[in-house]
Amino acid sequence: MGSVTDAAQSGGAARPATRGALMERIAGAPICWGVCEVPGWGYQLDRETVLTQMRSLGFVATEYGPDGFLPDRPEDKAATLAEYDLRAVGQFVPVVLHDPDHDPMPEVETAMEGLVAAHAKVVVIAAATGVEGYDSRPELDDDQWATLLANLDRIDDAAARNGLLATIHPHVGTLVESGEDVDRVLDGSHIHLCLDTGHLLIGGGDPVAVARTHPERIGHMHLKDVRADLAARVQAGTMTYTEAVESGMYVPLGTGDVDIAAIVTSLERSGYDGWYVLEQDTVLDGPLEGEDNRSVADVRTSLAHLDQVMAHLEESRS
Repeated sequence: MGSVTDAAQSGGAARPATRGALMERIAGAPICWGVCEVPGWGYQLDRETVLTQMRSLGFVATEYGPDGFLPDRPEDKAATLAEYDLRAVGQFVPVVLHDPDHDPMPEVETAMEGLVAAHAKVVVIAAATGVEGYDSRPELDDDQWATLLANLDRIDDAAARNGLLATIHPHVGTLVESGEDVDRVLDGSHIHLCLDTGHLLIGGGDPVAVARTHPERIGHMHLKDVRADLAARVQAGTMTYTEAVESGMYVPLGTGDVDIAAIVTSLERSGYDGWYVLEQDTVLDGPLEGEDNRSVADVRTSLAHLDQVMAHLEESRS
């Protein structure tokens, strides 16, 4: 992994945000506390615990988390977050996009209506397989790919009409997973990308290269770090995705094999001004004990790494 100093000294013309301004664009995610939409995904913490600890770490915003984590009504979602001095960033919406007999728009439009009501801005689409979980996925033929890409453009257009930004999230176990899948989306549709640095690496892509080559198409960021040894086992099929997460494939930023410093530095120098959602997918086997528990400690480590990245960026401009 490249060093923070190396990344900060690399080239670029745009003036990156100040250190303080960047930290105000870092959002939390309930998955750091093991809250996930997949049935059977470990122990699920209550929202009071998660949101209290999230705010104590200094977050100003969060993505929603899965259905049921926050109240159903958009106004109630926003009000609940406001109780913890948090605001909504966006929502992860996994939908089937490749089936010509299935229209994803009603489900997506419902999510968009909720985001508008809660004053959030980003809808994060994942190309669901139609099967629960993320441990396997089918291969699409050309007609199915054409349907998927056309649906992405429909979603992008609908989001724009509602004053929202639609993004597609490369995600392990979905139909947009690998570097090749991302290239096909970028070439065949006009939707923006939610660059998830962990999922793209696990899927065999290069998140640093995408950040450097396609900065104008990146509308939203999910920052993750991963252990490449466990990612390789997922790629080889010797370990399922869920097993790898349970084994600690996701680690705090700066402690794994994703060059977070290079990605953030490249984006900031390219003029990216969107959110960085800090994620570390976790499976819990029971309640977290104490205010300085494992999730809190890991998130604190990640925040410290991002602060270090920005400190070196500021030094490089001096």
